[in-house]
Amino acid sequence: MATLSGNIRTLPARPVGYTEPVLIEGSTYLGVWMECAPLEGLVWAQLGVEHEGAPSPLQVARNNHMAFFSLQRADGQIPSAVKVSDTGWGQIQMVVPIAATAWELAQMKGLPEAQEFLEVTYKACSRWDAWLRQYRDTRKTGLVEGFCTYDTGHDNSPRWAGIPNRCPDSDARKCPAIASMPRLCPDLSATVFGGRIALAAMAKALGKKDEEARWLADAEHIRRLILTKLYSPEDAAFYDLDAQNNFVKVRSDAISRVLGEHVLDLSQRGDKAIFEAVWTRQLHNPKAFWAPYPLSSIAQDDPTFVRPIPRNSWGGASQALTALRAPRWMPHYGKNAEFRYLMEQWVEAISRHNEFRQQVDPQTGVFTQPDPGGYSPCALTFLDFDRRLHGMAKK
Repeated sequence: MATLSGNIRTLPARPVGYTEPVLIEGSTYLGVWMECAPLEGLVWAQLGVEHEGAPSPLQVARNNHMAFFSLQRADGQIPSAVKVSDTGWGQIQMVVPIAATAWELAQMKGLPEAQEFLEVTYKACSRWDAWLRQYRDTRKTGLVEGFCTYDTGHDNSPRWAGIPNRCPDSDARKCPAIASMPRLCPDLSATVFGGRIALAAMAKALGKKDEEARWLADAEHIRRLILTKLYSPEDAAFYDLDAQNNFVKVRSDAISRVLGEHVLDLSQRGDKAIFEAVWTRQLHNPKAFWAPYPLSSIAQDDPTFVRPIPRNSWGGASQALTALRAPRWMPHYGKNAEFRYLMEQWVEAISRHNEFRQQVDPQTGVFTQPDPGGYSPCALTFLDFDRRLHGMAKK
């Protein structure tokens, strides 16, 4: 609790431009990133622990969304990060849809100015979806394109080997002049799918029936494209598709991110078959992602798995952010026993290393040491999992 309370900061008015207190990433990350800060704010609000003299968890969660909405550009682009040093425009860096976490937050009791927040969210996320259609579908496939490593937040991942971290001129509208780029990305497309489902729910709540129907139709369109274009039945894996229409065959946690947005509908026979294959051959396979401390960021039996594990590596380490996202899909797909195991393993590892660091060795549960502790996603994972495990024990 001290770690998280200490990470509630007010960013400087210059150069940031947003001055309400936010829950920052912590450790070496002095700011908020769109791929994770909205979810972290939501989890903080769900934990609901009040501190005298501090902003309420609901207010902090609201701020962790408004920091992005308030800085949205006229063309609809939302910044990838809002940091002490600058505001990021050189990549899109999205995972859990900001529309989805905002919609969940808008439904929580006690949220200040909830109706206004819902209206602001709907407008901002609609414009963001339009920006992505304009600038991240240059191949006109209907899917979302990745231009650089940081687009998916997969720092130091073999998935993006040889590709620049940021877009040219730090402009997320520009793709590098590389023959294999841009790529069609399953996880970025899943994020847009999840955002459209949330936008449909918001439209319904706001009485916009025609817009609700349009968002649902658009969501189903991109969902089908993900399954038909970006899934390899041969490998039971979701992959990027490069500009030459070749799969980039690195088995990464893009697979679990697709499930994170419920892209697979188990009521449909084909989707159920895909889920069973992905679950059995990849995510729950001890040789692939289901390590003693799951889930590894690259399949352990993938030839690109990086060892020894360096700092900030999505090349194999099990990441606290992936663990924090697991509640969004494992119970949904009925994997409650496995979810409990994942939570127990993370709680045990964190209890041995209570500095709250970013990543663990998937085999040993030993946290990577070079960076300082104080990492908010790890502290949130511990508290959220502790709460959920106690709830399971009571049942």
